[in-house]
Amino acid sequence: MSSPSPPPKALTPPPTTLPSEQGPALPGRRQRGTRGWPALIAWLALVAGFAVTIFVSIVVVGAAGDAGTDADGDIRPGFSIGLTVFQSVALFAAALFFARRVSRPRAQDFGLCAPRQLRRAVGLLLAVWGAFFLFAAIWAIALKLDEKSDLPERLGADLSTPNLLVVTFLVCVVAPVGEELFFRGFFFGALRNWRGAWPAAIITGLTFGAIHLGSAPVGQLVPLAAFGMGLCMLYHWTGSLYLPIALHALNNAIAFGAGEEGWQWWLVLLTMAGAVVVSLTVAVAIRGLLGSGARRDRRAAPPMAPA
Repeated sequence: MSSPSPPPKALTPPPTTLPSEQGPALPGRRQRGTRGWPALIAWLALVAGFAVTIFVSIVVVGAAGDAGTDADGDIRPGFSIGLTVFQSVALFAAALFFARRVSRPRAQDFGLCAPRQLRRAVGLLLAVWGAFFLFAAIWAIALKLDEKSDLPERLGADLSTPNLLVVTFLVCVVAPVGEELFFRGFFFGALRNWRGAWPAAIITGLTFGAIHLGSAPVGQLVPLAAFGMGLCMLYHWTGSLYLPIALHALNNAIAFGAGEEGWQWWLVLLTMAGAVVVSLTVAVAIRGLLGSGARRDRRAAPPMAPA
């Protein structure tokens, strides 16, 4: 007489979500996707973005001949504006390309999501902004700096009202959105996986200051590096790239308005408000293009146990 067979073992129910489909971890925590980006791809994307921009600049300006440069050999304003916009697009495209080597990036991976605590986030924004202004003022007084950037003039802001509007949009909207998406949303996000937030912020800040060589006076590169580091920590503390974008737009609007002769205070305030609203609107639109749905993990899902 055979003994009764033991009862079947309870089957473990399959997981309802894949690991990569879980909500985003807090900044600084490792996770597939954003938190799994290796530091190497940050540098590869930086080099690739600038290499493509330089190549396209040489081809376009060379093909334009005398129409592309003036008598002094400088690139004409129209070409400079177009190539500056192309640089922002090329850097973000490089970030997307290398991010996909890990997994398909989502909007949240670049920080395009609401801050966890809005009141605290705004307080941190004001604190970072105040610390930057204090540092920049001390630096300027210590080194007796009074040189202003001639970038608006080189872009043709003084040629006509339409040119001024285009350059204002470029400086106060395109630059803040493009640079934040790449340097804070991607570059800092990848380096943070390597040694943590502060080393990543320092390296990103130094890199951010260095890429402004030629577009800003040399004496302002150190404050720009400090500003870049502060933007990194603002993103790290709030978990949202919207705050760095807003602060970057505010800062550029003030610097741009202060450098334009004849601008009254109300016009500077209007530029500041418009820069923030339009920059955040563009960022939200990019969030919609990237999508925020769950990412499909490249690893095969665990097979279900037979019923």
